[in-house]
Amino acid sequence: MAYTFEELKKKKVVQLREIAKDMEHEAVKGSTQMNKEHLLAAICKALNIDMHEHHEVVGLDKTTIKAKIKALKKKRDEALAARNLAEHKNILRMIHTLKRKIHKATV
Repeated sequence: MAYTFEELKKKKVVQLREIAKDMEHEAVKGSTQMNKEHLLAAICKALNIDMHEHHEVVGLDKTTIKAKIKALKKKRDEALAARNLAEHKNILRMIHTLKRKIHKATV
């Protein structure tokens, strides 16, 4: 049976050990002694499953927000060089707000 990383991650250690005992791969040798993290990595290696979780941003244009953040970082550096601490603080707050927007829209 073909598994995805998300399916394997949701399984319990006992279930993962059951999957691993039927495999004849070097990575899953000693699977009865592995904890869940190591066992999950070994099974993914044996089945050639990518362990990286992909997140996507829904409802926002991430590239434009990233461009705004980049422009704000330039302004932040200028404000810091000019010792304008009030403006520096405001710019940091705007950058933080934009980053939180991206984070909230990530699924």
